[in-house]
Amino acid sequence: MKILYHGDFLAHYAFDPAAEPGRLEPALKMLEQTYPVVEPRPAAKEEILRIHTERHWQSIARDNLLLHTTLLAAGATLEAAETALDGEHAFALCRPPGHHASADSCWGFCYFNNIAVAVKHLLSSGRINSALIVDFDLHYGDGTAGIFRGEEAVTFWHSQDSNRQRYLENLKKDLQDFKADIVAVSAGFDRGINDWGGILTGADYQAIGTLLGNFARDKCEGRLFAALEGGYNATALAENIRAFLEGLQD
Repeated sequence: MKILYHGDFLAHYAFDPAAEPGRLEPALKMLEQTYPVVEPRPAAKEEILRIHTERHWQSIARDNLLLHTTLLAAGATLEAAETALDGEHAFALCRPPGHHASADSCWGFCYFNNIAVAVKHLLSSGRINSALIVDFDLHYGDGTAGIFRGEEAVTFWHSQDSNRQRYLENLKKDLQDFKADIVAVSAGFDRGINDWGGILTGADYQAIGTLLGNFARDKCEGRLFAALEGGYNATALAENIRAFLEGLQD
């Protein structure tokens, strides 16, 4: 397991809950005790433009700090995807999140779609032919779903079920029908019992990790990577990330 993280993710790049000071520090402190932490490169403009329009790029590029941080988040996710190709799980402990960013617009604390940029990079290079994107954030990843709508190579999964037991059952059932060369996870933890959603426990996040880790090992040679989306209670976020990553390795 590798953690992709850059100190500049702590920069106050925007005034929103995803950029709130103190949000990532507990998770970093917890994870660096167990896993290697690697500093990522920023994504290149051409990698962003595989997903986003020039007009959208220019709208972000007007703010130098925002552009710098968003490119690092996309770069961390790209490097997590590269790591996963070798069968090693990787987690991008990054911000801003990305799953609400569409090709030409964005909202919900997102700017560039980190997961979409990484998946498209692998598809465009011919190193994978298919991908399963699992988004377990509280909120529907409309940007990701829209970007890949109609693309047969990509399957997008998200459930709105508010019952924790049914949620896990739905994921377990649906995974039985999926096939893919890699699993990309939009890992949002705001569905947590001590976060906005108030639904999933730490044990549930560990169970999600176990289900996805088993799928990756059984169906795509262990290739799985994840990037942080939501999660706004800093203490709970750290604990739930750790539970999810432990589950991946069960």
